This record gives sequence, C-alpha cells and structure tokens, in this order.
Amino acid sequence: MGSVRKASAWLGLVEDNDERYYDDDEYAGGAQTGTGQAWVTDPRVQVASETAEETGLRIATVTPDSFRDARAIGELFRDGVPVIVNLTTMDPTDAKRVVDFAAGLTFGLRGSIERVATRVFLLTPAHTQVVNGEAAGRPADGFFNQS
Repeated sequence: MGSVRKASAWLGLVEDNDERYYDDDEYAGGAQTGTGQAWVTDPRVQVASETAEETGLRIATVTPDSFRDARAIGELFRDGVPVIVNLTTMDPTDAKRVVDFAAGLTFGLRGSIERVATRVFLLTPAHTQVVNGEAAGRPADGFFNQS
C-alpha cells in the first residue's frame, strides 16, 4: 500500500484493505473472562465504572431518541449524578420538550442546567460545582488585551 493510500485510509477517505496488520487469532472473539453476569445496558445511557460510583465521582451521558427517554435523565439526576444530555439526534419539537423537562427537573431539585454546545446540555445537582476553564488569578489586562 502506498503512502498516499495509507494516509487516505487513516483519514477515512478510502477503505483500508491492507490485511497484513490483522491477526485472525487475535480478533477471533475467544472466551471472555468475568463473573458470568451479562449486563444489558441501553446504548443511549453511559455511566462511569463501579469504582467511580463508589467514590461518587461519575457523570452520565444520555442521548435520547424521543421524549420517552427523559425518564432515564430524571432517574440519574435524582440520584445525584450530573447528566450530559445530547439532543443532536432528536426531532426539534421533542428536543424542546426534553429541555423543558430538564429545566423543571433542575429547578425542582435545586440543580442547574447549562448549555455546553448546540443541543447539548449539562445538568448538575445542587452539590456539584461547575468550574470554567479560566484561571482565577489571571489579570484582565494581560498579554492578549494589548491596546
């Protein structure tokens, strides 16, 4: 495979058909080790590992498909978990209903809601503080404020 073809494959512009790098035994999907319990998780809800749950340091990400998925947002938030709600795949009218639900939820439980990006919101419980990326002791008339 030529270098231009490799670069195009790396960027995802063309399909990577170079089989030299893949070992069939490695990807055969052998027996998995574990406790034998199968977890069935909704792919739209992602929560951190059990270690993070034990220490109370976890954040959930929810990507709802319809307003019916708002219940998952409410249950996580009610349990004190900050929730990132990604509404980019939803119909605009349903997305507005979810935002209204989230606003009422945060108001009722004394939390806060912030827009992180277009159609992406962060719901934080009352005991959580969101810190923006600005340095606390930086002078206002620094290097970038030259006249």
